[in-house]
Amino acid sequence: MKFIKSLLGIAITTLLLVACKNTDSKPIAVKDQNLNQVQIKKEIVAAEKPETATFKIEGMTCEMGCAKTIEKKLTSLDGVQDAKIDFEAKTATVNFDLDKLSTDDLVKTVEDCADGKTYKVSELEIGKKV
Repeated sequence: MKFIKSLLGIAITTLLLVACKNTDSKPIAVKDQNLNQVQIKKEIVAAEKPETATFKIEGMTCEMGCAKTIEKKLTSLDGVQDAKIDFEAKTATVNFDLDKLSTDDLVKTVEDCADGKTYKVSELEIGKKV
C-alpha cells in the first residue's frame, strides 16, 4: 500500500510539473475587467487611408451600458483602429480606415445598437487622422 501511495505521489508531481510548463504562446482572448466578458483581441493593421470621425450620440443614458456597448461594437469593426466614447459630452471619436469602412458604416453600427431606435448620430465631422 505504501508503494502505491509513493507511486501515485510521483505520478501527480510529474503531471503537475509537465502540465504547468511555461509556454510563450500569446492569448487570443482576454477578460474585460469592466464588462466581465471574454473578448477576442484583434490585430491592428496600419490603415491605408486613415480618417477620424467625430460625432454626437443622442440617447445614451448610462456610461457602462450604453457608452461601453457602443464603443465595443465600433472597435469590433474591421478597419476601426480606435474608438472612444465620451459619455459626459455624448461624443464619439473613431479612427478608421476609409478603404475598409465608410462613415455610413459607423453611423449604422451606432444606430443599430439596442433596438435600432434608441441612439441617433448627429454632427458628423471627418478629418485626417494626425
